[in-house]
Amino acid sequence: MGTYHVTPVTAGDYRRLAEKRLPRFLFDYIDGGAGEEQSMAANADDFSRIKLRQRVMRDVSKVDTGMELFGQSMDMPVVLAPVGLAGMMGRRGEVQGARGAATAGVPFTTSTVGICPIEEVNAAVPQPAWFQLYMLRDRQLVQSLLGRAQDSGCDTLVFTVDLAVTGPRHRDTRNGMLGGELKGKLAKLWQIMLRPRWILDVGIRGKPHDFGNLREAVVDVQDLEGFKAFIDRQFDPSVTWQDIAWLRTQWQGNILIKGVMSAEDACQAVDAGADGVIVSNHGGRQLEGVASSISMLPEVVAAVGDRAEVLMDGGVRNGTDVVRALASGAKAVMIGRPWVYAMAACGETGVARLLSVFQQEMARSMALMGVTRVGQLTSETIDRP
Repeated sequence: MGTYHVTPVTAGDYRRLAEKRLPRFLFDYIDGGAGEEQSMAANADDFSRIKLRQRVMRDVSKVDTGMELFGQSMDMPVVLAPVGLAGMMGRRGEVQGARGAATAGVPFTTSTVGICPIEEVNAAVPQPAWFQLYMLRDRQLVQSLLGRAQDSGCDTLVFTVDLAVTGPRHRDTRNGMLGGELKGKLAKLWQIMLRPRWILDVGIRGKPHDFGNLREAVVDVQDLEGFKAFIDRQFDPSVTWQDIAWLRTQWQGNILIKGVMSAEDACQAVDAGADGVIVSNHGGRQLEGVASSISMLPEVVAAVGDRAEVLMDGGVRNGTDVVRALASGAKAVMIGRPWVYAMAACGETGVARLLSVFQQEMARSMALMGVTRVGQLTSETIDRP
């Protein structure tokens, strides 16, 4: 960013700052996608193909972006998505993200594979976070995670189901993040040495650098190769819809199934007991060649929108994208990369500022479309390709 760019405003601004601040392998972990990253690009590109309908001569003196989801009041229909390793992007990153979300009046979701444990996150904010879960082979460990989340105040569970196997993350191989050989280790060390501010803020002041929610399960929680080996052993590719029934007996609150990309799967999720689904292709990080989340949203809404809450994530980069998603049928959206860029660049203040810009963009778009409440954003207010 040159002298002209004094203050970061957009997700793109924060992305550029994060790239300068983070070691390359950590930036690529957040910024990259699966394979040639075509699906990741489509997530964002397909939003631009949805055109808003401008309406005039309507009273838009009072525009309200607020809404309620699962009994929780939100200043806008945005939820911070779970992001693994967020605590390596900024000092105690999950806590900073949760605090920024609290300032903006929106929920935060903590990841099973976050650096900060759920207890630390919830102790830092007035409204408990949502908790994201991967189904592990060790069901006792899953029960322990669910119990800890509920004991710390969580009432909404985000169950991610699109990680039967991990997608091909080529950036992680190129930059040395994956691969325990000497060449890769030296590459990571060099990338770290080039970022002295990160070393001080995260490397020294941000300890411990373990996976807080899995501290008792991962043998070497400070080694990425050891963690990858744990994931390979524990992530269960045999999970089916019948496991949702078991999960329902273990969790007393709301359950959202994340990773749904078809009407058929959406119906099965709701039939299995889910309170809602999240239309998501994992930010384009799993199946290369899959359709964008926003393109599949209307199909899922048509299938289960009258029986369950439908959220979406993937490619949302500004408040206007939020409007597009709501008009396409989503109850709310989740954002992942944008909040991590902002947190990595400017901490919790950056997260709060970015979300404030999202809300301003939402309000302006709604006013120029002639609507004053999010419930008025329907398919009649947009033109889809």
